[in-house]
Amino acid sequence: MTSTVPALGTRTAEGSALQAVLLDMDGTLVDTEGFWWDVEAEVFAALGHTLDDSWRHVVVGGPMTRSAGFLIEATGADITLAELTVLLNAGFEDRIGRALPLMPGAARLLAELSEYEIPTALVSASHRRIIDRVLTTLGPQHFALTVAGDEVARTKPYPDPYLFAAARLGVDPARCAVVEDTATGVAAAEAAGCLVVAVPSVQPIAPTARRTVVTSLEVVDLAFLRGLMTDR
Repeated sequence: MTSTVPALGTRTAEGSALQAVLLDMDGTLVDTEGFWWDVEAEVFAALGHTLDDSWRHVVVGGPMTRSAGFLIEATGADITLAELTVLLNAGFEDRIGRALPLMPGAARLLAELSEYEIPTALVSASHRRIIDRVLTTLGPQHFALTVAGDEVARTKPYPDPYLFAAARLGVDPARCAVVEDTATGVAAAEAAGCLVVAVPSVQPIAPTARRTVVTSLEVVDLAFLRGLMTDR
């Protein structure tokens, strides 16, 4: 585990059952889910393979090992998982170095959570090297901690990243609101027992009794999250 994830004491949001907000990164705060697919397509094109667009829903939102492993098996490309991981991370870093658009409403939501001192964590399946690059745009001051996919034994869709974040913040996972954009991330948050707000990016996500689905972060603010937690 890297030293960028600090040890924190218990903190709560006064006047609300909401104790913390845990946010996914790609496709939730930054408009990058398409970047990953474009990079994957470019890397495999250089290897002499064309990706089937129907595979996109398989590789979105999960750990790179799963996505890269699937694409190697599906295409039969002559490349190791370790080699492909290096190429994908390098290609993605190049993309976000040229442009890194925020999702609508992301900057406002982060500013509001900071203003009201709501414990906030960034929880991503992306590797630490990618998160640190993205943080220069998002603003590291908005997050009490950040958790990368290569810093936990099991990343999404397992609950481990969200359970780890809640433990380090010193809060109850059941009193954390998670904002996610993919079915993989939603599964991880729900398995951790968190309240989930889904903002679908690549594929539809259906609402359930435990899950609220919205069309944009523009409708998500602190009052909205506290209201959902109170209703729960």
